[in-house]
Amino acid sequence: MTKLPFSFFSSVILPVTTLTLLSFVLSSPFLTHALGSGSTLAIISATSTVCGVAASQSTQSITCYRRTPIGEIITVQPDVSFSSISGGSTFFCGLRSGGYAFLCWNTRNSSFDSQRVYINSTVFLQNISVGDNQVCAIVNDTSNVNKTGTVKCWRGDGNINNQSRSDGDKYKSISSGFGFSCGILMESNRIKCWGNNAIARAIELDFGDMEILSLEVGGLHVCGVNSSGILVCKGDNSFGQLNVPSNDVLEFSQLALGANHSCAVRRNNGSVVCWGGGGEYNAMEIQGVFFESIVSGSNFTCGLTSRNFSIMCWGPGWPNGSGIELPLGEVLPGPCVQSSCSQCGLYPQSEKLCSGSGYICKPCGFNASVLTQLAPPPLPSAPPPSIVPKSSPSKELTTGLLVFAIVGSVGGFAGICTIIYCLWTGVCFGKKKVHNSVQPTITRAGSHGGMTSNNSGLISRSSTIRRQSSRAMRRQRSGTSSKHADRAEEFGVAELAAATNNFSLENKIGAGSFGVVYRGKLSDGREVAIKRGETGQKMKKFQEKESAFESELAFLSRLHHKHLVRLVGYCEDGDERLLVYDYMKNGALYDHLHDKDNIEKSSSLINSWKMRIKIALDAARGIEYLHNYAVPPIIHRDIKSSNILLDANWTARVSDFGLSLMGPESERDYNYRPTKAAGTVGYIDPEYYGLNVLTAKSDVYGLGVVLLELLTGKRAIFKGDDNGGTPTSIVDFAVPRIMVNELGKILDARVGPPQLNEAEAVELVGYTAMHCVNLEGKDRPTMTDIVANLERALSLCDGSHGSISSGTISIVSD
Repeated sequence: MTKLPFSFFSSVILPVTTLTLLSFVLSSPFLTHALGSGSTLAIISATSTVCGVAASQSTQSITCYRRTPIGEIITVQPDVSFSSISGGSTFFCGLRSGGYAFLCWNTRNSSFDSQRVYINSTVFLQNISVGDNQVCAIVNDTSNVNKTGTVKCWRGDGNINNQSRSDGDKYKSISSGFGFSCGILMESNRIKCWGNNAIARAIELDFGDMEILSLEVGGLHVCGVNSSGILVCKGDNSFGQLNVPSNDVLEFSQLALGANHSCAVRRNNGSVVCWGGGGEYNAMEIQGVFFESIVSGSNFTCGLTSRNFSIMCWGPGWPNGSGIELPLGEVLPGPCVQSSCSQCGLYPQSEKLCSGSGYICKPCGFNASVLTQLAPPPLPSAPPPSIVPKSSPSKELTTGLLVFAIVGSVGGFAGICTIIYCLWTGVCFGKKKVHNSVQPTITRAGSHGGMTSNNSGLISRSSTIRRQSSRAMRRQRSGTSSKHADRAEEFGVAELAAATNNFSLENKIGAGSFGVVYRGKLSDGREVAIKRGETGQKMKKFQEKESAFESELAFLSRLHHKHLVRLVGYCEDGDERLLVYDYMKNGALYDHLHDKDNIEKSSSLINSWKMRIKIALDAARGIEYLHNYAVPPIIHRDIKSSNILLDANWTARVSDFGLSLMGPESERDYNYRPTKAAGTVGYIDPEYYGLNVLTAKSDVYGLGVVLLELLTGKRAIFKGDDNGGTPTSIVDFAVPRIMVNELGKILDARVGPPQLNEAEAVELVGYTAMHCVNLEGKDRPTMTDIVANLERALSLCDGSHGSISSGTISIVSD
């Protein structure tokens, strides 16, 4: 392990290709917390300190409360987002959102001195686990799938821990106690333990071949839920910590184990029961309080209350304050992730708790289907077990028959409605009734069907990804442009000529995919941009103009998003084809970056890293809308800085849909092979250009080039001074330097070095761009992942204090 002094560009940022995977892993289906498991709460026993990941803030930072005679609130630096934290004896560690790094803090010092222990660009971490003086985490290695699921461990001082364990073993989850750790093996669901404490091997042998679904480690004991839903505890029982007071199937939803006690949350209502510890953990102080999660230190336990997400602690190690809410404010009940939470849905108040920067996924309960069959969980609002009357078998049977009757009636009614609809629409006889309110889909001869719209809600991300990688993309054809008259205004040639001073050169402001763009002012005073198709008699030229005109009109007449240029209207008169857009007062991003008049300007508004990142995020959101939320999805095919326009408020909007294509016709289609590759040199996807294979990842490549332009200030293709003026690709220029952590050497000098709170944000954009321009589309991130990274980068500019500014960093590499 190499020790390096800190610098702004020594850290490595999470490649966005794995954000979705990490989001799934971190949204654990069964919440269990103990002395050594990651949570949004952490206890550091020796210093009587409790920490939590803050809720309802733009940054999911860490705040701690240290128990002193007057109590002390400590804001932990750096002020960046964390997904989980875990506490030991005198220190605690936090896993950065995304899993690419973790940091630890020494709580014996008043300032909570911090140290970044791990950071890696391809080997990410999940399920961080702190024991009394060791840290372990499960590896997710994107460069070597065989290492995913293996475990890395460190000592409390940040150095590698040589605790004995098989490097080939792969784990679903891990937890740590006093001098040892245990985990659930991925393939067999058996428990395996390792460490310096001899009890580790004894516990492993006691569990034997038992299949365990959830595992937690305390001081010298371990509890786990077996495949029958029963809680089983093994290890030291000197204080009765193994004596579970009741053990019904699926009774407990969460566990928290301390040095000599155990606690659990009842799944039916969130109440807590504790045992062991010589009877000092009777939890009388918290009777009537219900909890979202709990976590234990050596000699006390804390929980996150359901009523207001505050923290409450109890036990002999927390005297005279048991049952009193700590002044930490709201704490997250789970990590904020960039996920659709399609598996089990969103946690209530998820968007508010994450302050718009992600979602909390609702716990699913156990994954094993056998457990669901054994005992379905009661409703969350059920009263405590002591006042719930048990149903007699006859009542259960009656209830079951009643449910069956209701479901059967609903099903029968739905069937009748289906038959009526089938007969009325003619669908059953090969006919289809199309309403004018539905965007028609034109199917090519010989295809297997058209893309259908899902009106029941947003399309799931998994199906979106499948569609993006599908084979058949086709140009939108909606008949004549008059079909769009209800969505866009129709203008006459004379009216638009008057608005542009007869299309004078003075009003010319650019060129688009099929013609010249003019600035104009309509008779009602509206400022607009008017794109006029080139007039010519050659049939080929006319057909190309017609195709681009129809494409833009078809797309923009049905797309409405604040990061797409809005279509005002059109004109179709003889050979004339004109499109009218909202006027973008601040022009194209390309001009601000590369126009000769702007090259030497250092006072431009976009010459700040925050503004450049905001522009990148605006554009990414527009493209994400095209890929994920337009039905069918749309591939732009010509993403470049000259097609990113800036309105009067400097909001970026994607423009020029003349080359755009519609989404796939069927799930069986994998890639679309258009007649010829289209795009702009320097931005065009090499996979698309070389193999004629088009997917949504082609737009990702173009955006990656734009990100590199924003970072370096150089054109997509430029003449390098260091190679005799030979044209150089910005990708070939920038990516090798980013890979060796030399991004700082190629940043645009007009913006200046990133400030303390901008350095990590700029790094994140750099590494995102690097992955966007991977040669193969399958290695590039999705637009959803890119948006998530850019949102995080912008939030760092807004309020972060950046990375750790002092101390020694251990850069770990394989």
